[in-house]
Amino acid sequence: MREAVSKIVPRAVLRKKIAEHQSHGRRVVFANGCFDTLHVGHIRYLEGARREGDILVVGVNADTSVCNLKGPGRPILGENARAHLVAALRCVDYVVLFGEPNVEALLEEMRPDVHAKGTDYTIETVPERAVAQRLGIRVAIVGDPKDHSTKELLDSIRKAPHG
Repeated sequence: MREAVSKIVPRAVLRKKIAEHQSHGRRVVFANGCFDTLHVGHIRYLEGARREGDILVVGVNADTSVCNLKGPGRPILGENARAHLVAALRCVDYVVLFGEPNVEALLEEMRPDVHAKGTDYTIETVPERAVAQRLGIRVAIVGDPKDHSTKELLDSIRKAPHG
């Protein structure tokens, strides 16, 4: 088994790895998220994504992107720590950091076979749906119902009695 850090790759390297896997007939799935404090919903999402193909690539939002999406005080963990935690999961083959507000550019560059999104989306509400459709990338909604969130986890920690 590869060490987690070796799964974190720059975009240029990842493009070549994906093309190589696809040339051998492997289906590449792309999933993405902030993963700011890993929780069970993240695990189920990524495991569901992996079931859609042979190779799972995960885009992890860079710190500036998380702050823009989630607001002040976020992320809790820095981008390198979050990327390392995601890469440590058995179901994940590669991790790439990205700073854009969505993954349209990554889909254009990487050309995966499947774009997996969590159950907080529908096929119609996936932000990258038009790009995926234009490129022939199948969109899959995966994971369990969206009843887990980092915000809720942080709120429960803040409300817990200290002592």
